[in-house]
Amino acid sequence: MDALGLQQDINYLGCSGIILSPEQKAALQTSLVILQNENKFKRVYFWGKIAGIRGDYFIAQGVYRNEFGGRSTFYSQDCMLWALLPPATEVMRTECKIAEGRFTGDPSFDYEHVNTVTVGDGDDAKTEEETKTVKEEIRLTSIISEIDQDVWIVPRGAFVRTATGEVCSNRNFEGLHILEASKLCSYMHFRPPVLLAQKTLLEQAHLDKAVDFMDTLEEDIPRGSWSLQFDRGSGLVILRSMLWLGYVFFHVPGTRHFGSIYFGTGQKNQDLAFML
Repeated sequence: MDALGLQQDINYLGCSGIILSPEQKAALQTSLVILQNENKFKRVYFWGKIAGIRGDYFIAQGVYRNEFGGRSTFYSQDCMLWALLPPATEVMRTECKIAEGRFTGDPSFDYEHVNTVTVGDGDDAKTEEETKTVKEEIRLTSIISEIDQDVWIVPRGAFVRTATGEVCSNRNFEGLHILEASKLCSYMHFRPPVLLAQKTLLEQAHLDKAVDFMDTLEEDIPRGSWSLQFDRGSGLVILRSMLWLGYVFFHVPGTRHFGSIYFGTGQKNQDLAFML
């Protein structure tokens, strides 16, 4: 969700139970502008909140001209002071699989996992315990990266890819028509394509390369992992992810207003297969 429109846009998500207190809104409105100016970001997004047991993490992301050129992710526990998170890597994601349960709210907390390994062969074999630790700060950046990869979405046409390969906001985007807004194929994953890259040139021949350069929700597996519904008559469309409960996207058809946010515990829905 664009930080500049946070005060207005957060109201669209009240029907989904996503609410910020007046104090949090005021603090975010000030601190995110300072964050953008200090780091010279072109745009700052208020990503959402991950709830912990003893404290919550408020997340913001800053981008430069190229939206796919890498995002800087920050967290705050008071909506005023922001700390930079290290970029998530595949190694981090793998290591963080040992961490289970909810976040504690302490970035320095260590998750411990004890593995039993066999050393030696035959009669000389013996078992030893190996303890691995992962800091909560590393787990936090890994979960944010995973949620971005799985469910961060935008309307089709809201962003374009230029001849130089940069991805930037489309000034000509005027919103989706109501009929278009009711179809999952009108929404795209805001990340480099995965399924689209596997298609043949013949299958891609009918696509507009400047607009259709991302995967659509229609191709997501498993089917049914998105819930789409209209609110306020047909004046607001809401999409909710069943994979990451707490992720909500909104769009006002016929306008440039759209955005998304995550308010949850940072835990993937492992029961999705039984819900479909």
